[in-house]
Amino acid sequence: MMTEANITRLVSKFSQMRGAVLKLGQLMSIPDTYIIPPGVNNIFRRVQDSAHYMTDWQMQQVLQTSLGETWADNFISFDRIPFAAASIGQVHHARVDVKIQFPNIASSIASDLGYVKMLLTAGSLLPRGLFLDRTIQVVKDELADECDYSREASFFKRYGAPECLGGRRVIQGSMGVAGEHGACACDVMEHMEGVSIGDAVIGALPQEKRHEIASRIIGLCLRELFRFRLLQTDPNFMNFLWNSRSQQLSLVDFGVTREYNKEFMDNWLRFLQAAVSEDRIACAELSWSLWYLTGEENEIMLDAHIDSMILLATPFKSTTPQPFAFGPGTPWADITARIRAYIPVMLKHRLTPPQRETYSLNRLGAIVDTKRLWDLVVSSYKFG
Repeated sequence: MMTEANITRLVSKFSQMRGAVLKLGQLMSIPDTYIIPPGVNNIFRRVQDSAHYMTDWQMQQVLQTSLGETWADNFISFDRIPFAAASIGQVHHARVDVKIQFPNIASSIASDLGYVKMLLTAGSLLPRGLFLDRTIQVVKDELADECDYSREASFFKRYGAPECLGGRRVIQGSMGVAGEHGACACDVMEHMEGVSIGDAVIGALPQEKRHEIASRIIGLCLRELFRFRLLQTDPNFMNFLWNSRSQQLSLVDFGVTREYNKEFMDNWLRFLQAAVSEDRIACAELSWSLWYLTGEENEIMLDAHIDSMILLATPFKSTTPQPFAFGPGTPWADITARIRAYIPVMLKHRLTPPQRETYSLNRLGAIVDTKRLWDLVVSSYKFG
């Protein structure tokens, strides 16, 4: 039962498995959809809010393993109290930013997720249509990638290349992954000035400036998908910083960057274009190609799936008045409410989970000319 006492006990236990639980909650509690029951969503949110930092001696141990006994000699100064913590580690300021993994986080992923799965299934807390096994496998793979700081450093380099965002000074660069003394549990990055786009400071900006920031984020996401075929998939607002002085949007933390092959992205864009044009036959056929559907679904599931996709494509339709408004009391709020009404139907009748790639494609109250951004990026896309 979801009593307050039971919720508190689960939050306490899950907080000790921060990486596994936060990533699982992030995948399942997609904003504006309410797929998971409110009680379970409450647990994930409370775990996310309960910041747990490693002790000073644990931090010291990780740094010694990664940088050697004289690790402090590498820095002019080092703030021993972290200024940020996330699913697998914490970040310290030392003129640069030093990201340090929690001890044994990589080796505990499988066992932590197994324990979480046992608790969620034993209590019958989740609907069948969530396909928990597939979700947990995706979480396991993503956390393994996130723990690989060498992989993240390679994506820093990819995003900094001229064909991506090179020369625009909008990405945080990795200055080196510590590994010569042991495991790669420490990453040193340049410090980027700015405040999180979820900060109250951003909410207090003039409406026009908030519109501009939102427009830049949507435009960046479209370029990532259809030009770079790379996407920084962590929706945490802390990964997007706004620098009011330079008027720049900066990206930080590329631990869960995903790369998509050309065949998948061709089909995915065709699918979105079919939804934009409200071509129901093409939506169904492309859903089978992308394994959103098996072809054996009943009409109830097929209609709910296609209706939801057409609704999601509303901001990019030529018939949609522009600029398009997001946030409470806007057309987008009405659309998400209509989509929520389809969720119980899809959870009941869905026959297969989507491909692994699509788990990472789900991402300020603002008004944005979304059709212009869509045309700007998609019109130059080359299929095949």
